[in-house]
Amino acid sequence: MPQVHVVKAQPKTVPVNKGVERTFNLPNTLTFLRILLVPVYIGLFSTPTVERSILAAAVFGLAALTDLLDGYIARQRAQVTKIGRLIDPLADKFLVISGLVLLVQFQRVEAWLAIALIIRDLAVTGIRAVAASRGLIIAAGKLGKYKVVLQIIGIILLTLEGAVSISGLNVHLVGTTTLYVALAFSLISAGQYIYEAWNEFSKKG
Repeated sequence: MPQVHVVKAQPKTVPVNKGVERTFNLPNTLTFLRILLVPVYIGLFSTPTVERSILAAAVFGLAALTDLLDGYIARQRAQVTKIGRLIDPLADKFLVISGLVLLVQFQRVEAWLAIALIIRDLAVTGIRAVAASRGLIIAAGKLGKYKVVLQIIGIILLTLEGAVSISGLNVHLVGTTTLYVALAFSLISAGQYIYEAWNEFSKKG
């Protein structure tokens, strides 16, 4: 497994800009587009021929790109909204879980690894939902963001397994190793979410 320099960063509870509560701004539209691309990816990769696998990987990559763009645009235009902070991580979960389930189906990812990644994501989503019900929005920390990037890279590589051949590169090994590193990051960041949420809940009583 490659060496990973873990940056210790705890998720921060940040205020939402209440002056820009427009649901259908550009960042939120990109987030909804990512959700719409999920069934397209599933439809393509459900029959993983060479051509369909390449297209599925491209769609997955495009959906992941919207994740980078919506956050950047929201910050640059001061269009951070409550619904955006809640829907954005859900869109990520829909995309990643779909990829992991299909990869397990085609025996490219071990079931336990996919289950561990999915359970972690669902647990953090639950914590965020409880926090939101108490008026708290807990933003993603750096490790959580690194985890998402690693998951995306790993899933794309494993989607392309058997469809592309790169000299000297074992696509399956690199993709699987990337997901293992993502799992390590995900467990650490989950602990940070729990710690941050516990502190905030304690303050509120």
